[in-house]
Amino acid sequence: MTIKKLVELPAQAPAHYEIPDISALQALEQGIATPEQQKRVLGWVINNACGTYDLEYRSDARDHAFASGRRFVGLQVLKMLKLYAGKLKRE
Repeated sequence: MTIKKLVELPAQAPAHYEIPDISALQALEQGIATPEQQKRVLGWVINNACGTYDLEYRSDARDHAFASGRRFVGLQVLKMLKLYAGKLKRE
């Protein structure tokens, strides 16, 4: 069995994307995205663009701050997905 070594990319490295991610994001912007494309875009934002589930620690303080800011956006998206809007309207 081959074990792959994880490589830590620089905090400011562009997020990985594939051609279907591009198509899905463009369809979303045009208002014509299918339900599958909408899910793909949201997954890409949370997992790739924001690195929500990645460890933001970097030994360099500036790199750490950059990675932390990216992750913060993903955490805000997740928070909004979990909120119960009906209860908020009543309060």
